[in-house]
Amino acid sequence: MDSNTQWIDVTTDEGTFQAYLALPRGGKGPGIVLIQEIFGVNAHIRSVAEQYAADGYVVLAPDLFWREGAHIELGYDEPNWNKAVALKQATDTNKAVADVAATIKVLRGLDGVGPKVASIGYCFGGLLSYLTAAQGNVEAAVAYYGGGIQNELDKADAVKQPLLMHFGGKDSHIPAEAVKSIAERFGDRDNVEIHVYPDAEHGFNCSHRDSYHQRSSAEAHGNTLLFLAENL
Repeated sequence: MDSNTQWIDVTTDEGTFQAYLALPRGGKGPGIVLIQEIFGVNAHIRSVAEQYAADGYVVLAPDLFWREGAHIELGYDEPNWNKAVALKQATDTNKAVADVAATIKVLRGLDGVGPKVASIGYCFGGLLSYLTAAQGNVEAAVAYYGGGIQNELDKADAVKQPLLMHFGGKDSHIPAEAVKSIAERFGDRDNVEIHVYPDAEHGFNCSHRDSYHQRSSAEAHGNTLLFLAENL
């Protein structure tokens, strides 16, 4: 951790948890709330936060598993995967969305954060980013391989702001039919952009996983930066 990164407190009615803050050069820029996978705010998520900070954004990544234990970090082998699934199942999605909202409030209050904030989430965080958009808590939202979005399409009409979704064409966790149902639900919406990367598996953005796909990751990051530049 360098001088441009630190953990800061986020206080809610239920208690206080921490979020990982990464600052751009100069300390100023639009805000991003970065929402973790089911593996916690681990080395990968922190590196993504730092990447977006290098791109010019003030990034805050909440530790959403805090009720089970502070700063839980998991890897990607089978034992850690099983722990991650158990943690996700123990997490109340509505409470997680509320924690994201509390994090956004803290982010907006930081010195140097511009008037607009986006959410970017991965895996479980992709679903939370979508739900955060549906609540109107951000000016733009990005969801990477958001599992379960297809089960929350009753909230689609509530998404008024720009929404970008990334899916892998070879995702073994999100069926092609799920992506198709999402695309059909948003088919007539000019504020929603969906990209499918044909050769990408689930977790294709994570260089710490065997499913990492460099070309798809680079393409998705470029698409995301353009989306953020246009909407923040």
